[in-house]
Amino acid sequence: MRAARLISMVLLLQSREAMTAAELARELEVSERTVYRDMEALSAAGVPVYAEQGRRGGYRLVGGYRTRLTGLTREEAEALFLSGLPGPAGDMGRGDAVAAAELKVLAALPASLRDAPARAGQRFHLDAPGWFGESGPPPLLRDLARAVWADETVELRYRRRDGEVARTAEPYGLVLKNGTWYLVARVGGADGGTHRTYRVDRVTGVLPSGERFDRDDGFDLAAHWRERADAFLRSMLREEITIRLSPAGMRLLRYAVEPYAAERAAADAGDPDADGWVVTTLPVESAVVAASELMRLGAEAEVLAPPELRTAMADRAARLAKLYAPS
Repeated sequence: MRAARLISMVLLLQSREAMTAAELARELEVSERTVYRDMEALSAAGVPVYAEQGRRGGYRLVGGYRTRLTGLTREEAEALFLSGLPGPAGDMGRGDAVAAAELKVLAALPASLRDAPARAGQRFHLDAPGWFGESGPPPLLRDLARAVWADETVELRYRRRDGEVARTAEPYGLVLKNGTWYLVARVGGADGGTHRTYRVDRVTGVLPSGERFDRDDGFDLAAHWRERADAFLRSMLREEITIRLSPAGMRLLRYAVEPYAAERAAADAGDPDADGWVVTTLPVESAVVAASELMRLGAEAEVLAPPELRTAMADRAARLAKLYAPS
């Protein structure tokens, strides 16, 4: 444990010009007294670390000092080679950069860990697209990725149901969700601009402006995506129905409906009856969509309300019974 902490201290000091004992203690979740002891241990081990007094003081490394990656455990080294995501990186035109970075890391590893990429590759493979998704990345993904990296404003053409539209956009980030790429971009400029989401496969034109935009350093892409994705699901699943589910129906529900809807149904479920059946509410897009989804559960689900959906399910069940009745 202490060895890993000492390595973390050196790496933190390599990445930052200076850090106080209090800052190191907060980062590593230890006491300042522990930081003092660890610094003494690093100095005794030959690491050129020193303390500088004053308002801008703190612990520093002698200029130019770098440590080799000899402190990695096998688990850490193998996890490192899982993080490259070569497929999506290649889609964005960064496959060569990822490969070069992996070679440099590999060269810095001790001989005992140089089989890490082979072991990781033999055991794990990321295949992001769905089974029936289109093969290959969207044609303009690389152009958008270049603009994202460069913080460059672009003239964006986008295909909607009512035709094509043009936007001056500041591309903030790209998100890969279930095999589909999305662009998060700010439109309207820094003053009063809003962040919008575009499916990359519907982008029909990307014209770089040659001008950089000032990125909002407080923008959190992951948090923004979670918020928008949740809002989208809530807006899409705007109706609720009441259903009764068997134990098997409760287990199978997540395969029939959106995960968010299944989670809501599980949270709202009442106490089971003598046979284990529960009554709950289920968010749905519409009664028509709900009827199709619940047919997947067969006799493990019963619609209680609204009455029109219960009637529709009874009609479907009657037609199925007639279809499969002995001739």
